[in-house]
Amino acid sequence: MVTVQAALTGGREFSGLMQEVEQRVLEAPRPDGLTIRFVGEVEEMKESRSDIILAFALALLLVYMVMASLYESLLHPFVIMFTIVFSSVGIILALWLTGTHYNIPVYIGIIMLAGIVVNNGIILVDYTNQLRDSGAGVREALLQAGRTRLRPILITTLTTVLALLPMSLGYGEGVEMWSPLGRVVVGGLSVSTLFRLFFIPVLYSLMEEVRRHLQRLRGKKLNGEDNGHGSGVM
Repeated sequence: MVTVQAALTGGREFSGLMQEVEQRVLEAPRPDGLTIRFVGEVEEMKESRSDIILAFALALLLVYMVMASLYESLLHPFVIMFTIVFSSVGIILALWLTGTHYNIPVYIGIIMLAGIVVNNGIILVDYTNQLRDSGAGVREALLQAGRTRLRPILITTLTTVLALLPMSLGYGEGVEMWSPLGRVVVGGLSVSTLFRLFFIPVLYSLMEEVRRHLQRLRGKKLNGEDNGHGSGVM
């Protein structure tokens, strides 16, 4: 057994360098019976990746359960959680533009986004529900909520993005390791905010249409059963 050790220098990302090394090693010819195994930080990173995926799924479940208990509904939390799908577009775009590879800080940033991006969605949907409780229609409530909550949503997003911008650009000593985390949060939060202002009202309206349609079908079914039961008695 021969152990080859190496240290990372030159400011390159560890995950990107290891992908290049693994690719070149696999492409290189080697005699039969020779096996190559990557250990150390590479092995630890692969083991922790599965744990982070489990933590992300658990974070989504807990956030959904909390909102479902507060709203006493399974529909509105789903509309809010849909903003996480929009944030994935920003994550991919930010990583592609900056040439960042997937690593542990990136996964941690994705978990952070699971709790951050839903905040503005809660502001929008909660105010819409308040307007509807006061007697407003779905369309009227969505338009009023969009106009009223636009400023708080933009201010919240802007302060978070500006706070993480220096870290995402790698300014400061020792920040290079955590700069992917900042890029993930900045990209995901920025794009999800733009999508949220347009698609959340549309999704909310569609969900309400489906819910009313199901209620009408349920009402017709119950009326049909009552009529059938009454004719049987006669």
